[in-house]
Amino acid sequence: MTKSSTLIDLLKTGGANAAALAAPGRPALTFGGLRALTERTIARLNALGIGRNDRVAIVLPNGPEMAAAFVAIGCGATTAPLNPAYRADEFEFYLGDLKARALVLDQAGHPAAEAAAAKLKLPILRLQVEEGASAGEFTLMGEAAGTTKLPGAAQADDIALVLHTSGTTSRPKIVPLSQTNVVASAHHISATLSLTPDDRCLNIMPLFHIHGLIAAVLSSLAAGASINCTPGFNALKFFGWLDDQRPSWYTAVPTMHQAILARAGRNQDTVAKAKLRFVRSSSSSLPPQVMNELEATFGCPVIEAYGMTEAAHQMASNPLPPRARKAGSVGIAAGPDIAIMGTDGKLLKPDAVGEIVIRGPNVTLGYESNPKANDEAFAHGWFHTGDQGTMDDEGYIRITGRLKEIINRGGEKISPREVDEVLMDHPAVQQVVTFAMPHDKLGEDVAAAIVLREGIQASEREIRDFAASRLADFKVPRKLIFLEEIPKGATGKLQRIGLAAKLGLD
Repeated sequence: MTKSSTLIDLLKTGGANAAALAAPGRPALTFGGLRALTERTIARLNALGIGRNDRVAIVLPNGPEMAAAFVAIGCGATTAPLNPAYRADEFEFYLGDLKARALVLDQAGHPAAEAAAAKLKLPILRLQVEEGASAGEFTLMGEAAGTTKLPGAAQADDIALVLHTSGTTSRPKIVPLSQTNVVASAHHISATLSLTPDDRCLNIMPLFHIHGLIAAVLSSLAAGASINCTPGFNALKFFGWLDDQRPSWYTAVPTMHQAILARAGRNQDTVAKAKLRFVRSSSSSLPPQVMNELEATFGCPVIEAYGMTEAAHQMASNPLPPRARKAGSVGIAAGPDIAIMGTDGKLLKPDAVGEIVIRGPNVTLGYESNPKANDEAFAHGWFHTGDQGTMDDEGYIRITGRLKEIINRGGEKISPREVDEVLMDHPAVQQVVTFAMPHDKLGEDVAAAIVLREGIQASEREIRDFAASRLADFKVPRKLIFLEEIPKGATGKLQRIGLAAKLGLD
């Protein structure tokens, strides 16, 4: 099969009558239906004055319409999905920064996004969904906003998707991803997971984030497979969806996997009937203990992958059996070239610690209007991920930490992930995130936020003694904070940077 380089080509794989998008309690939209929807949407956008490389912000709840809007609008314009949880001032910043030409909402509307659009005099387009329509089927309603400069289907070099980086330490950067970038990544993931038209993905990831958009939606469509689009992650509903939809796989962040495991014991009948071919994890580090528990629960391999927005998601992945999965490793190169680089720009030998660097067809050509960030990120002919890690002689990569998250305790460098993995071995610990807290003499010291397992108690002294039996003294957390829930980012990732301030330790 010839690999496509545009979204419109990617959609040609699926059989006309094969399901493409499904949703609980809805008839499925076929590939034939999705292709027809895409053609109608491009024509409608052009009639409204929007064409190739014009940016269309999308603020929709998770579900099949969000998935369909991302794909159909992305075939003829540039999509910019935004988190519906933003407040009005955040929408004003992102819509202005993106120079959006229009904002897409559903019929229910969105007061905060509409207030920002009114301030910016931004046209609003509304998705109209007919009663009883197939999952994802919609019509775009709105008034024309000028004339279309570049009509028709998007070309390989056109920008398909723009997202902001999370910006935990600085102003968020705009990442433009071309049609070639997102389609290459979709094919990489599809190949890594050996997806076929028989596969059914249960999507529980938010669709304003690269993980759900590419790993769940586009990788499935690239294989002619279907995606069941839920309203978003809900640990209480997950097992009902598993029963009703009978997916062959799902992808999630580690905190979601942990929430699923916490309820698996009460849903043993559903777990026993589930026919998952594999489970995928990405977007942050999967503790080896969680991987082992997931495999034991679902009786299938757990595939940890490594992704980031700038790579249109996937960079590395553990392979499916019979090849080895290594717990604690994010696997082998799974799309782009990957290497470990020293501070002098030279590539390092196996097992040496350095920065993880990548290059390949899925990697953005650069941040928008940010020459300083591009000079730093693209030095020495590779894209610098900002992650520190090692690669063994079989090509398996281990991430030792974000370079910005490494704790510098009086000159001693500590990887928070190493401390996490030790603390996770304590039988009372359900979840942990280790982070830097300010110290008046050392500069930084080690702290950890911990969620205990239900019904199990442990004191700070017990856990620190446990850590001290396995870690050098300078790595043992000086401060432990017990929480009911650890603060997370919008996509469910635990966030180390800024946690000390959030917990009042600054």
